[in-house]
Amino acid sequence: MKLALIGAGRIGRVHALSIAAHPEVTLAAVVDAYPEAAETLARDFGSRARDIDDVFEDPEIDAVLIASSTATHIDYLERAASAGKAMLCEKPIALDLAASRATAERVAQSLCALAFNRRHDPQFSALKDQLGQGRIGKLETLAITSRDPEPPPLEYVKGSGGLFRDMMIHDFDMARWLLDEPIVSVYASGSCLVDPAIGEAGDVDSAVVVMKTASGRLCTISNSRRAVYGYDQRIEAFGSEGMLQAQNECDTRLKFVGKQGQLEEAPRWFFLERYAEAYRRELDDFYQSWREGRAPRAGITDGVEALRLAEAADISRREGRTVYVEEV
Repeated sequence: MKLALIGAGRIGRVHALSIAAHPEVTLAAVVDAYPEAAETLARDFGSRARDIDDVFEDPEIDAVLIASSTATHIDYLERAASAGKAMLCEKPIALDLAASRATAERVAQSLCALAFNRRHDPQFSALKDQLGQGRIGKLETLAITSRDPEPPPLEYVKGSGGLFRDMMIHDFDMARWLLDEPIVSVYASGSCLVDPAIGEAGDVDSAVVVMKTASGRLCTISNSRRAVYGYDQRIEAFGSEGMLQAQNECDTRLKFVGKQGQLEEAPRWFFLERYAEAYRRELDDFYQSWREGRAPRAGITDGVEALRLAEAADISRREGRTVYVEEV
C-alpha cells in the first residue's frame, strides 16, 4: 500500500511511526496546511511533502490517512472517495451530526476506517473476545474510566466541540463495541472541577454518563481532564458468571513491598505511550481490510453512531434529563 498522510501535527507523527514500522505500507507523501511541517515530517520518515491536489490526482497512491484538523475531514473524505482511495480518518468525522451522516452516505461504497484506536488495544481486544466467548456469562453492567493526565490548552478546548465529542467519543465507541446491542437512553452530568477557564469557554472538564441498552444492560462512563498519576484507562465488565477487568498499562509490572506498604509504578503518562501498540494494530487492520476487501474493525458508521451518543450526552447535560437516542 502506498499511503499519503494528511496532517503533520502531533497525531500525524504518531501515525507516521506506525507506517514506518509496517512492512507492507509505504509513506508516499505528507501533506499539511503548513508546508514547513509537512517537509519536516517527510524528511524525518524518508518521504516527501506534496500538495493536497497532487495526492488526490495521483493514481499511484492507494490510500490516505486523514490526521488533519476536524474541520477538514469531510472535504478530504469525500475527495478521497471520489478519487478511489481507501481512507483511514481520525475521529470525529465532523462536529456536526447531520453533516457526518451525509458524508457517511456519500462515501458508503468506499473503504473508510475510523481511527478508534482503542478497539485495537491488546487488553481491550482480549476483553471483547472473552465477552464473545461467554467467559462471564451474560454481560450486565459495563464501567469505563478514561482520565487525561492534564487538561489540553484552552485554545484547543474552544475548538474541540466539547468533552463529549472530543474526549468521551472514544468511550462511546468502546461502549457500543463491547455492549454489542443498541443503546436506547443516555443521561449525562458534567462539572468544571479542574480549570474554571474551561467552564468559561462553555465546556466541562469532568463528566459521568449512564446509558441503558435495549435489553436493560447498564453502562457508566467517567471522564476527567486531570489525573495527577497519569493516563487512567480502565474497563470493568460484570456478568452473570464473573467479571473482566482491563487495567492501566505501566512500563513494567514491578511492585515494591516494604514496611510502608505496597508500591507499583504509575500508569503510562498519556495516549502516545499507552496506545502505541494500538496505533500499529489499527494501521495493520486498515491495510488488511484494503488487501482482503473486507470491512475494517471500525468504520465510518461507527463514527456517526459515537457522535450521535456524544450529541445525546450534550443535550442531556444541558437540559438535565434522560435523552432517548431515537430523538437524536
